[in-house]
Amino acid sequence: MSRFRLYDLNPEQQSAATHENGPLLILAGAGTGKTRTIVARITWLVSTGTPASKILAVTFTNKAAREMKERIRGMLNEEQADEITASTFHALCVRILRADADKIGYKNNFTIFDEGDQLGLIKKVINRVTAKDEKLDPGLAKNLISKAKNNGWAAPQDDETVIGAVYARYNRELHALNAMDFDDLLVQAVRLLNENQDVRDKWRARYTQMMVDEFQDTNRLQRDLGSLLAAGEPPNVCVVGDDDQSIYGWRGAEVSNILEFEKHFPNPKVIRLEQNYRSTNPILTTANRLIKNNPRRRVKNLWSSVPGGDPVHVVAVADDKTEAEFVVGEAGAIRNAGGIPWEHFAVIYRMNAQSRLLEENLRRMKIPYRLVGGKSFFDRREIKDILATITCLINPQDDISLLRIINTPPRGIGATSVEIALEHSAKAHRSLFETLTDPAFEPEVTRKTAAAIRKFAEDLAAARIHLLTPGADAYAIVNGYLSETGYFEDLKNSCKTPEEALNRESGAKEILNALATHQTKKRGSVQDFLDELSLNREREEDKKEDTTGLTLITLHAAKGLEFPHVFLIGAEDGLLPHERSKSEGTVDEERRLFYVGITRAMKSLTITHCRNRTKFGSAMSCRPSPFLKEIEGDTVLSESHEDIMTRPVAEEDLAASFASLRAMLAAD
Repeated sequence: MSRFRLYDLNPEQQSAATHENGPLLILAGAGTGKTRTIVARITWLVSTGTPASKILAVTFTNKAAREMKERIRGMLNEEQADEITASTFHALCVRILRADADKIGYKNNFTIFDEGDQLGLIKKVINRVTAKDEKLDPGLAKNLISKAKNNGWAAPQDDETVIGAVYARYNRELHALNAMDFDDLLVQAVRLLNENQDVRDKWRARYTQMMVDEFQDTNRLQRDLGSLLAAGEPPNVCVVGDDDQSIYGWRGAEVSNILEFEKHFPNPKVIRLEQNYRSTNPILTTANRLIKNNPRRRVKNLWSSVPGGDPVHVVAVADDKTEAEFVVGEAGAIRNAGGIPWEHFAVIYRMNAQSRLLEENLRRMKIPYRLVGGKSFFDRREIKDILATITCLINPQDDISLLRIINTPPRGIGATSVEIALEHSAKAHRSLFETLTDPAFEPEVTRKTAAAIRKFAEDLAAARIHLLTPGADAYAIVNGYLSETGYFEDLKNSCKTPEEALNRESGAKEILNALATHQTKKRGSVQDFLDELSLNREREEDKKEDTTGLTLITLHAAKGLEFPHVFLIGAEDGLLPHERSKSEGTVDEERRLFYVGITRAMKSLTITHCRNRTKFGSAMSCRPSPFLKEIEGDTVLSESHEDIMTRPVAEEDLAASFASLRAMLAAD
């Protein structure tokens, strides 16, 4: 029995849920009940005679598909709910291809290559098509091929470029193996539907009502797939999205899909969901004031029927260390005043590396926290690499650290040679480094490998001598060693997206900045620096089982989430918007990213920016983000950290704080 009730919806949601035929574009602003509206529409379609088996809902993640199914089960009976298809784009493509891949030259039992399979094949192809003096990183090749496929670029017919030759050979080898990679699932499904009217008709008959969630995140292939599957004249396709929250352009998403919806589906009904059920009006007004500065957008104006709310607080702080201390202290004050659980708090930032100082302060204050959208700073690949490098420069006898860096970046010292060296070192009860640098070991490996080992040992020894010299500039020596060995370039090439490369580069800079800061403050030797970090990581291991607490999260990962109390840090020019966005012409997307951050807040929002931020071991002057100028108005209170710290505490605030503290102690 359906539990669907139209009067539970606001007028715009009702209109979207009960739209009968033809294209429908639902512009769902942040916190306006998007999922509720989609589920209500599916329920209304079933209740008015559309067979549940004829309804297709396409999402981006398996998690979103599962959540949608659960919501549908709460509205329809179990049998009807099970008949509705809620699927990701890739899962839908597999279903289409399994039935008819033979029509485009594949067997229907084709194999799907995961990333490991894909990388393995690319490595083989590179070895086959490149000359001895040509180099191409397999990870970089994989990323370029993926970008080419998603942009619809066919493999070149000639071998004028190395990457072109690899792309063409890789495609031929994949096809010969009757295999497809994840990008091929989209490419080949679109090709199959494009080239075969009978297949297209079959799937249009199979699903007469189609819904696409998060349409602003679709790329060209996903949009084409939707066009090919949409059934009816005019087509019954409903897309839901918000161009103001399109933040994945670096991943191939095309905001033009939602801005130019009418080009692909003429004469649609357009419904705007603007009533927000998440945030206070001051927060929403601030968000509206910001996003209207983007010239190409669908106009929306978020509002709440609930009056009141505190102004958005913009705080200028001296530096990033003060920023972290202020945010942690302010969160603690709000919690103590209201007896609020830590789970109600989130700190949001542009780059993963910004979490380090926050983590240090939270651990020192014994405040539980969880990282979302990335590993803990100290667990990240580049941080472990750099700390292992520093460890080897101090103590090359550390086998664990040496094993991590011996072929990172690639130096021509293969896994087999390392295994032989490990066997020898175990038998002789010597360190791996001593074994590798013993002339007696050279005959055990090829001349080329022996030369690579000698160069590695010589470079390490030279840098080590400099580092152990009294008064040495540890930051410059370690940074120089990493640069000369090609580590930074290799790190960049191994990333799947420009965003990942940017995050990893920021992480590497941040740990080197920490070394420089340690040195500047004369807190001891480089070994003391490593010991201090080891203790920090040990404390972190102790709390790994605890997955609750204050949330540390990037702006990208925060999309779709909400928190009662939000701190948005680092609102500085060059960080948000990121410096790269100015040269690439993507400042609009950075503004949308800031908008996403603002609209995560339910009750309170504090935005911070630094006058100085530590870069390359010294304080660098910062300018406030130009976005802060755009949000100025009666809903925003701007002040300095110094003003806050010198302001006398109101008696009622003091009394409330003591009362809360007494209650907490009593509960303990």
